[in-house]
Amino acid sequence: MRVLAGDLGGTKALLGIAELGGERPEFLLTRRLASADFSDVAALLARFRAEAGDAMDGITSACLAVAGPVAADGRRARFTNLPWQADVAALSVQLGVPLRLVNDFAAVAAGVTAASLAHLVTLQAGEPEPEGVRLAIGAGTGLGVAAMLGAGAELRILPSEGGHVGFAPMDEAQARIWRVLVAEHGRVTAERVISGPGLAAIHRILSGADETPEAIGARALEGEFAARVSVDMFFACYGAFAGDMALTFMARGGVFLAGGVTQKLLPLLPGSGFLAAFNAKVEHAELARTFPVRAVADPEAGLVGAALLARQQGI
Repeated sequence: MRVLAGDLGGTKALLGIAELGGERPEFLLTRRLASADFSDVAALLARFRAEAGDAMDGITSACLAVAGPVAADGRRARFTNLPWQADVAALSVQLGVPLRLVNDFAAVAAGVTAASLAHLVTLQAGEPEPEGVRLAIGAGTGLGVAAMLGAGAELRILPSEGGHVGFAPMDEAQARIWRVLVAEHGRVTAERVISGPGLAAIHRILSGADETPEAIGARALEGEFAARVSVDMFFACYGAFAGDMALTFMARGGVFLAGGVTQKLLPLLPGSGFLAAFNAKVEHAELARTFPVRAVADPEAGLVGAALLARQQGI
């Protein structure tokens, strides 16, 4: 079975043609395109089709994972950080095959189920329960959250907009960040802090320098002090949020950290304050330490998941 898969985010779009058979899709080709280079999803797909050529022959279905909420009927989606919308009817006609739209973190969650041990970095072994709820969380252009129940043919994925819950500062330094952002935005969501733009906001508030998250991350990896302070604050906020989500879903099956920012800063994650913040749950600190925590080092987890979901009737 040959499918078209897409993981369409606010910064980048990954698209590929995959053959399905085993547990993990086998990609015949993949393309990475800058979302900002296109006016809409149709233009993006037109470019990909032109580049894919004969690889498009034999495709029987498609699945696009979009960075935003999907309508209850699954027929439409609106991107959170792009002025894009997606409509199943129009895009199915364009591609000539049945199309599914899913939330991007539903696809990441599906991809996590197919991740090899080589792509998983254990931060906290915990006490995993094989039948327990698993949670995928990821900081990238935005902040995604999805829960997984069951496995294989019984897999159910619960997408969410959990990244848009309110940000809860844990100390005076984080409260300072909250005060600046609430003055700017009126409401401070977790995504305002725990994302690429969030890292840039943290750095601007703490250091006074207005820089891109890519530059901040690169300098932090080189050991530059101010950048490391900002990244450490980012990971502390990230850990507190991930721990809150783990308690919300009782993620005894494990918490899996994905997303572009997570992966780019992965060398700094184990030595950061992430786990201390994750487990700092007062009366539930002992419970939090039982939740396994792993980072997903596969940058194509969302694309893999979209390919897997292309052959399923529901999530």
